[in-house]
Amino acid sequence: MTPDDYCQQKAAKSGSSFYYAFRFLPEPQRRAMTALYAFCREVDDTVDECSDIEVARRKLDWWREEIQRVFHGQPNHPVGQALQAQTARFNLPEEYFQEIIDGMQMDLDYDSYPSFRELSLYCYRVASVVGLMSAEIFGYRNRQTLKYAHELGMAFQLTNIIRDVREDALRGRVYLPQDEMQRFGVRNEDLLQGHHSPELVSLLEFQTQRARQHYRKAFEWLPEEDRYAQRSGIIMAEIYQRTLDEIEADGFRVLEHKIKLTPLRKLWLAWKTARREKKRHTSLAMEKAS
Repeated sequence: MTPDDYCQQKAAKSGSSFYYAFRFLPEPQRRAMTALYAFCREVDDTVDECSDIEVARRKLDWWREEIQRVFHGQPNHPVGQALQAQTARFNLPEEYFQEIIDGMQMDLDYDSYPSFRELSLYCYRVASVVGLMSAEIFGYRNRQTLKYAHELGMAFQLTNIIRDVREDALRGRVYLPQDEMQRFGVRNEDLLQGHHSPELVSLLEFQTQRARQHYRKAFEWLPEEDRYAQRSGIIMAEIYQRTLDEIEADGFRVLEHKIKLTPLRKLWLAWKTARREKKRHTSLAMEKAS
């Protein structure tokens, strides 16, 4: 199995929205994004699947060294080997990979966040940095696109937090800011006990409004000239926002069950969005040519 094959299997196995967005990319960009996503999955699994915190820390330290080998030596892991071929081609800085690992380590250092200020750093490290690297892979001409990528990463992570409230609580982690939970009258114990209440609904409505605000900011920053190049991010935004819509329509009953779009619906949304963006791009090109 080649390093690229390993990354492809890792991405396909996850069933993530990322996988559906990658399908519409040219082959070189698809390989780079698949390697980047496989790296994120590897370090995330290191934290989520390791019950011994100290062992998890040592594994993250190993990944820090592996990233150094990607940029300055011979990587050992198939994901590292796949990344090495892409980092120079797509201007992916070493410090961004280390920043992602720093974000994963925050899951070992914190089981909750006092306020949104602290949570923002976590979201930046585990999601916005990935967005910034994705923007480099997709390509852009206007640096405003990097602000779009940052905001979109924040929106994605906040959506994940809302969707995975109970699952995260069962792992001993609460990502909803503690001061906001206190303001709305929701306790950590309520999340663990699956206690659906009007207070929880109000809290999650507030979190949803924040996530939607980041989606709006992202697309306000996205220049038209870079929109088609960034279409994979737009596909993901479509899937994530429909997930948020489903959670809201279900009355925020995230403590009772996890809301997920089916693979078929994700594929349909991805195809429909890619088709819409292609038409938009073609139409604008024709207007310029006329």
